[in-house]
Amino acid sequence: MNIVVLDGHALNPGDLSWYGLEELGNLKVYDRTPPDLVLERSEDADILLTNKTILTDDHLSGLPRLKYVGVLATGYNVINVEAAKKSGIIVTNIPAYSTESVAQMTFALILEFCNQVKMHSDSVMSGKWSESTDFTYHLSPLIELSSKTIGIIGFGNIGKKVGKIAMSFGMEVIVNERSKKGRFEGKGIKNVGLKELLSASDFVTIHCPLNKDSIGLINRNTLSMMKSSAFLINTSRGPIVSEIDLAEALNEGVIAGAGLDVLSVEPPPYDNPLFKARNCIITPHIAWATLEARSRLMEIAVGNVGAFISGKNRNVVT
Repeated sequence: MNIVVLDGHALNPGDLSWYGLEELGNLKVYDRTPPDLVLERSEDADILLTNKTILTDDHLSGLPRLKYVGVLATGYNVINVEAAKKSGIIVTNIPAYSTESVAQMTFALILEFCNQVKMHSDSVMSGKWSESTDFTYHLSPLIELSSKTIGIIGFGNIGKKVGKIAMSFGMEVIVNERSKKGRFEGKGIKNVGLKELLSASDFVTIHCPLNKDSIGLINRNTLSMMKSSAFLINTSRGPIVSEIDLAEALNEGVIAGAGLDVLSVEPPPYDNPLFKARNCIITPHIAWATLEARSRLMEIAVGNVGAFISGKNRNVVT
């Protein structure tokens, strides 16, 4: 079997091994593949692995040898799964590999707003503490999480992990999960409507999938439902948030701040309105990328390919 990885750099920038895939076939790994080289690099592939490189319907129809596409992520919107199915191509994804890491990043962003560790450290290093007449000072309001309310939009694996961590901080947890209404009553977690969640939460964190119902879910109207003291966290998918509306809400004091690990276009253009927005923290889509999470991703990807070769499909989405 010829196995081609179109964009291996994000998964393995050099700190992991491709050995597992090498054992399964003739492996060729490209760090990155521009759209105009997808067909050329994939033409001899029986098995194609991609993370963010998009496979169009034309690509699929132009690769008669292709039997399997493994998406190196949980989301698989880089390929039209119905078109793949019509062409007899199996598509798999990598579920639940980054739950712990994304939940950790969610709280890294929340805690940055609460304690402003970097701001205070920088001030100490610049001499401000040495110049102080007092043994302590703070440059921003300090926030304790205990008794605060966190609203979790989407309650899959990551949302559940975030809820568990929040409860360990003594937070009140409310959830908006359309498909499982009422399921969490009596467990210290209440499922509520979106409007109630937004208006009651001190922190709103997004963990729902990107689909036709969630695109632009956070917009001028829904942001206006939030407390002026509340913070928005998004480690899910960028297009769930209207960036223009969020920038305006931040600059006008509609909400207190936003912590984002994802944007609607990645890499973002230089003129993204959030770059100049008040009290906005943005990180470059790193929540999933701990060594531990990427190691799990690699292990699951190898297992998916091995199962396909053995005729025992695993994590199939078509």
